[in-house]
Amino acid sequence: MALFFDAEWFDARLGERGLSRAVLAAAAGLSEADLALVFKDQRELSAQEVACFAELLGVAAAEVADRAGISTPLPGAASPEARIAALERRVAALEAALAALKEA
Repeated sequence: MALFFDAEWFDARLGERGLSRAVLAAAAGLSEADLALVFKDQRELSAQEVACFAELLGVAAAEVADRAGISTPLPGAASPEARIAALERRVAALEAALAALKEA
């Protein structure tokens, strides 16, 4: 399961289909600036955006959610409690990574 947005994977899937990030943004109703934030892991995808990405890329929504980071919701899934638990896991992982960087 990806902890951060896997831009290389998304770019590879787009390339396989002969599509660009601009097409992905337009299909999902995002501005190119918003999509750039997604690819830099500075903005999460909504459930609707996950579904749109999955349809355009020809993969399961779960695969898109996995490659987009663990806190990204699946369409029609995750209760608020599950999302909070996922966010807590993500924060813990980020804190551990930061602590490791400080030790290096």
